[in-house]
Amino acid sequence: MSLDWIYFAISWILLTWHSAWDAIGVSADAVIGTNWSWILAIIFLVVTVRVILFPVFVKQIKSQRAMQALQPKVKELQEKHKGDRETLQKEMMELYRKEKANPLMGCLPMFLQIPVFLGLFHVLRRLDPFKAEDKKTLYGWAVAQFDSASHAKLFTAPIAGKFGSTAEELARLGANGTTVKVIAGILVLVMMGTTYLTSRQMILKTGWAEDPQQRMVQRLMLYGIPLSLLVSGAIFPIGVIIYWVTNNLFTLGQQQWVLRKYPPLVTTPAKGAGAGRGPVQPAKSGGLFGRKAAPAPAKQAPATAPKVAAPKPGAKPVNPKKGRPAKRQG
Repeated sequence: MSLDWIYFAISWILLTWHSAWDAIGVSADAVIGTNWSWILAIIFLVVTVRVILFPVFVKQIKSQRAMQALQPKVKELQEKHKGDRETLQKEMMELYRKEKANPLMGCLPMFLQIPVFLGLFHVLRRLDPFKAEDKKTLYGWAVAQFDSASHAKLFTAPIAGKFGSTAEELARLGANGTTVKVIAGILVLVMMGTTYLTSRQMILKTGWAEDPQQRMVQRLMLYGIPLSLLVSGAIFPIGVIIYWVTNNLFTLGQQQWVLRKYPPLVTTPAKGAGAGRGPVQPAKSGGLFGRKAAPAPAKQAPATAPKVAAPKPGAKPVNPKKGRPAKRQG
């Protein structure tokens, strides 16, 4: 299947934003060693894609809420079919079908962004000022636009350069190998960190899934993907890493807004009087790093003076009255 339509779409969005920043007056020349019109074009490519995918993101949140609400039933099935994995899987799939919950919906926004990432990767990887003119005009590019993007830089490192660029590739881009490695290396570390934080943010708010498959997906998202970027990041052009980091920052902000507006459900513990209750809305707490507010001290009842029982009618006083003169002796 040809992916040309993706390359045309990504190129069109990228070039449209670049033209918009040019029209606004953002200089095409390097400022602080950076061609900001191209950097902003990549950043707003992210904004465009995320706005288009926002309805899918909302569906993802609703699906996660539905999956979380089913956790008590999932736990019952796990206890009922302990040791019979095949039957357990069939029962769980039937439960998901009946309740119209999709375990894979949580990954859908990420899967839909993969073609965008691949499209930008292909487009930026082609940037080479020594290409023939007929190659420069592929996917709707003009020769001048292609040459401008080929020379675009971030702090003097070309956006088409990568950590693993060969000496020949760096020479064709007119780049310094040390500078490219430093800028690309820093960006790869930032990419890994922000990728980890986006997964951590969601897990802190929703908690670890009871379903082993869901928990495995959560662990993959939290640890596997960031670690894989340490290796794969070496082949990503700097422009692609800028896209990835911007996308992660957008995700952090979007998730924070959605989680505050639609807080995740919390299931009451199975022990004690609260057992058997359904999910309830949690109080606002935590944040990105899971800090919880200290519980308010319990109010103490004001101390009251002890009540003294009144003497019964006719009873003799226990103590003599004060002020009575003592009896004389003799």
